[in-house]
Amino acid sequence: MSRSTTDTEAGANRLITATVVGVAAAFAGVALFGGGSDASNAAGIQEAPSGYAFQVGDPGVGEPAPAIQAAATTGEFDLAAYRGERVLLYFQEGLMCQPCWDQLTELEARWDEVEALGVNALASVTTDGLSGLEQKVAIEGISTPVVADPERAISERYTTLDYGMMGGSHNGHTFIVVGPDGTIEWRADYGGAPDYTMYLPVDAVLKDLEAGLEGSA
Repeated sequence: MSRSTTDTEAGANRLITATVVGVAAAFAGVALFGGGSDASNAAGIQEAPSGYAFQVGDPGVGEPAPAIQAAATTGEFDLAAYRGERVLLYFQEGLMCQPCWDQLTELEARWDEVEALGVNALASVTTDGLSGLEQKVAIEGISTPVVADPERAISERYTTLDYGMMGGSHNGHTFIVVGPDGTIEWRADYGGAPDYTMYLPVDAVLKDLEAGLEGSA
């Protein structure tokens, strides 16, 4: 048998082996992230009334919300100043994610419905710098405080970077409700694998928010 023939057969064997491994990995992924509730629970993914699955990071419900005191598009933002109120925090991917900004503008447009659920204030957090955020909120006509977290200190304390698609450099799509006493009442990390959701219809947000607050009452 010639050397070229041997090399060809060896290459073919390697290709077959790689294909088998790839197929096995694909089936493993289906088993982990499939539609069944057992698979979802094993992956830490929770089913939601809206139909949009989410995970729950750390800190979770019942734990103290880490401090947030940083520059924002409306001036200095201090979460502690909202003690006695219920605050909805929206961690999002930032300037590169237009659907994330659409989410924010639509929440503002339907704020009366959010407020009817007992939420008093809304703030967003991204890992972008303040100057870029100021330009963006001006373009979009956003009045909600958008907190600049370029050093990722806030996002790391809330572990929201774990649910982004950018390798830990940007947030995913996380909603957290901080109650009047400063503890977390509801948390939903929608942005994680396998779907990396970057936008939810506001009806879906409202449905999950209502269910989550009822569950924490």
